[in-house]
Amino acid sequence: QAQLVQSGGGSVQAGGSLTLTCKASGYSLIGWFRQPLGQEREGVATLAGDGSTTYAAFVKGRFTISQDIRENTLYLKMNNLNLEDTAMYYCATGFTRMGVRRLDERNFRSWGQGTQVTVTS
Repeated sequence: QAQLVQSGGGSVQAGGSLTLTCKASGYSLIGWFRQPLGQEREGVATLAGDGSTTYAAFVKGRFTISQDIRENTLYLKMNNLNLEDTAMYYCATGFTRMGVRRLDERNFRSWGQGTQVTVTS
């Protein structure tokens, strides 16, 4: 399993923006997940090889998942952040499994080390 290297994150005031990046290669599905302190990890967004995207309901049009294939880099652009977005964020790569919804962790084999996003009031 390849190790993905994340960067970005940090602290931002509510309403602000952050972009997370992740170096990765050799996949057909990319995803971003997050884990608030003391809670289960949850899917945020996925991008498949055919260009289709899936977002969690709580994203509400605020986040954009993308990739730069030439640079082997994945991105999660987050706008209008709120306090509930505070969490450790993880990038992941894998392949879509039959019968498994895109935001399910079972599709993913390689994970980044995580980066903290803290939204302050």
